[in-house]
Amino acid sequence: MTQPWIEGRFEPNVMTLSLEQALNWSRQASLWPMTFGIACCAIEMMCAGASRFDLDRFGAGAFRASPRQSDLMIVAGTINYKMASRVRRLWELMPEPKYAIAMGGCAIAGGPYVEHGYNIVLGVDKVIPVDVYVPGCPPRPEALLEGLMRLQDKIKGQKIVREPGTGGNWLSILTRPSAKAADELPLPHHAGYVEMEECPLVFHHQKMKAEGKKKE
Repeated sequence: MTQPWIEGRFEPNVMTLSLEQALNWSRQASLWPMTFGIACCAIEMMCAGASRFDLDRFGAGAFRASPRQSDLMIVAGTINYKMASRVRRLWELMPEPKYAIAMGGCAIAGGPYVEHGYNIVLGVDKVIPVDVYVPGCPPRPEALLEGLMRLQDKIKGQKIVREPGTGGNWLSILTRPSAKAADELPLPHHAGYVEMEECPLVFHHQKMKAEGKKKE
C-alpha cells in the first residue's frame, strides 16, 4: 500500500484557531439536507447528490429522512398555498442553526405558473427565510453546487461573539447574554460581467461589411 502524500511531511505541531472558526468550519462541512422535493427541480437535486456530481464532496450528501436530523432545506419546486403550510411545519421541526436554499424559478418567484395559477405562492421566502437563491428552470446540478458553496461562505462569516463594548462583569455575561456581533457577508467570487475580446472576422462577407464601414 502506498503511503498517503501528507504523511511523514510535518513535525509535531500546534494549530491555533478561534472557537468561532472551529464551529463555523464544522457547520459548513457537515450540512445535512432534508430528503424533500416538490416538483421537477428535485430531479436535478437528486442528480447533484448522485455519483457524477457527488454532493458529498462538500459534506452535504447525507440526506436525512427526518427534519429533526436536518439543518438544510433545499426547496426544489413550485409552492402552492396548500403546500406552504407543510413547508412551514417542516421548517419549524428542523433544529437550529438551519438554512434554506430556494432552487429554481418556481421556488424563487413562482415560476411560469404565476400568470395562470391562482394558487401559487410568489416565492418560498414568503413562507420561510431563504439564505441562497439558485435561479434556473430547472437549474443544473452545477448551479446547485455553486449555491451550496455560497451558503458555506455565508456560514463561514457567522459570528457567535458579543458586540464589543456591550458586556459587563462575568456574572452578568453568564446570566444575561449581550447583543451578538454582526455576521460578515461573503464577498462575491465573480461579478457576472466578462469582458469578451473582439472576435476575428472569419467569413468573406463579414470582411466586406467591415471594410465598407471603415470607408464611410
